[in-house]
Amino acid sequence: MIITFLRSFRIGPFAIFDFAVSYIAMYFLAPYLSKLFALVGIHINREQWLWLTLPIAVVAHLIFKAHTPFTKMILNPSGDWISKLVIIGMLIMAYVHRG
Repeated sequence: MIITFLRSFRIGPFAIFDFAVSYIAMYFLAPYLSKLFALVGIHINREQWLWLTLPIAVVAHLIFKAHTPFTKMILNPSGDWISKLVIIGMLIMAYVHRG
């Protein structure tokens, strides 16, 4: 399968393809999501959506009980502090770049 081949390129346990598709999709969906959220008075620009891509993905994986390597790192209570710091840093950057 082509998807298996594309997902075979990895950095550690992470498939480069998954990250690339997530960020490309968010880049193109951001204007529509911004308009949708503006209807309820929440203003989020494209840069903020890109910062929020990974935190949203973690939440979505938790909701749908998809245990990816990164989700497992986030759920590990005894370690993997770097993954938790990455998520916190991305949330902070989304807040700082609120324009």
